[in-house]
Amino acid sequence: METSQKISPKIFLNKVLAGTATGIIIGLIPNAVLGAILKYFSAYPFAVTIAQLAVIFQLATPLIIGGLIALQFGFDPMRMMVVAGASFVGSGVVKFTPDLGETGVYVGAGTGDIINTMLTASIAVGLILNSFGSVSIVLTPIVVGVGAGLLGFYLFPFVTAITSAIGSLINNFTTLQPLLMSILIGCSFAFLIISPISTVAIGMAIQLDGVSAGAAAMGVAATTFVLVVNSWKVNKSGVTIAIALGAMKMMMPNLFRKPVILIPCLVSAVITAIPVALFSISGTPASAGFGVVGLVGPLASLDAGLNGFLVVLCWLVIPVFAALITQFLCEKVFKLYDREEVFKFLG
Repeated sequence: METSQKISPKIFLNKVLAGTATGIIIGLIPNAVLGAILKYFSAYPFAVTIAQLAVIFQLATPLIIGGLIALQFGFDPMRMMVVAGASFVGSGVVKFTPDLGETGVYVGAGTGDIINTMLTASIAVGLILNSFGSVSIVLTPIVVGVGAGLLGFYLFPFVTAITSAIGSLINNFTTLQPLLMSILIGCSFAFLIISPISTVAIGMAIQLDGVSAGAAAMGVAATTFVLVVNSWKVNKSGVTIAIALGAMKMMMPNLFRKPVILIPCLVSAVITAIPVALFSISGTPASAGFGVVGLVGPLASLDAGLNGFLVVLCWLVIPVFAALITQFLCEKVFKLYDREEVFKFLG
């Protein structure tokens, strides 16, 4: 196990980000893939059961993230599980609801707040790096597991307030002229999808609907295709496939280390926002944060009245073209980056 003297703040942050990126893949991919496929077999009880189990597995995302962050620091199994447990508690994925049942009920939903999961895990790691010596087997689960979880619990309202503030800012864009609104919302979600902030949570919180929801989903799609195009030759095929299936947040470490990654994402988001305004591509609060993952965005626009040809054109042809042209301009023409350095998975 590494000691605190050997870990600089930069290395500490990189380890936290790397563990988080891998944890997000493990936690989210099963439900993203199975949920998208099995919704077409909802008439079959077995398919419904599998889909429900994938959702339950997704609840463990903070637990998985915490464990993988601890692994980055070389912790032994006991300390690793303590960090995982503290992260789970601090994430807010499970809340006590006193109004349900006779004595209250613990209710789990979603994945919790990823930022708060990272903060709680960081606190737990920091406490463990100050060893408890021979009584660690007793004190570590109590002081770190419950103690760090308690700190995360009290931090949760303040951290989620950040998400609310960002949501309020984005909500202000909905009052603007359609093209400008689509560009600003699309760029916002293109950035958020590779940040620790949940696009799905923001879309639901501010109830994005209609063209604003379509713009948000298209922004997510723009970043997805940029990451896929740039990742294909520099990462293993499994990484690129994971991104295509919905694990865009696995590129968070790249965003923090190489912010230039945002340039092609934002330029592509601007390009793809144009057809959103032009053809009034619409969505729902539930589809706003998904993009093309599970075909949620395209299907929502299809349900809203967009014809099949335009669905393919706007959700596939234009985003792929935008990703390819921005990759060529940024890397070959303006030489802003080398794909090997910027898009190589750092998890």
